[in-house]
Amino acid sequence: MGTRMDLFANEIGARIGKRIFAVSQVIHESPLPKPTQELVQLRASQINGCGFCVDIHGKDAAAAGETAARLNLVATWRHSSVFTEAERAALALTEEGTRIIDGYEGVSDETWGRVRAHYDADQTVALVALIAMINATNRLGVMLANEGGAYEPGNLATIAG
Repeated sequence: MGTRMDLFANEIGARIGKRIFAVSQVIHESPLPKPTQELVQLRASQINGCGFCVDIHGKDAAAAGETAARLNLVATWRHSSVFTEAERAALALTEEGTRIIDGYEGVSDETWGRVRAHYDADQTVALVALIAMINATNRLGVMLANEGGAYEPGNLATIAG
């Protein structure tokens, strides 16, 4: 099955997509480290089964210099030695924020404390917003059946029109 609908071919969809992209740009320009941003987006996209977003964030991270080892191990970050403590805190928040229902309590105080130990207020706000936005984007991608595989690194702005 191919893509069900091109979000940007519809006037309302295009307006929504451009606003999502605008919020994403604010996050991208924030002081949250760029490697952390890509790892978080990749991990949430893996959890949500969004091949389109896994393709985008894996390729963009690699093009920005992320190592193959870290990209390949992000799904198993708890059992890997290649991530910093700050990245581990961000990945834990990503998983708990993505799987809210699985945790019954939402995000644990332990995870929140680890995030706040490594990230200042601006970085934390950007991280929380990033997790919320990638989850929304993943859901759009999955519902519209957007497939991964054809993305060219650095072309995200062209997708958003």
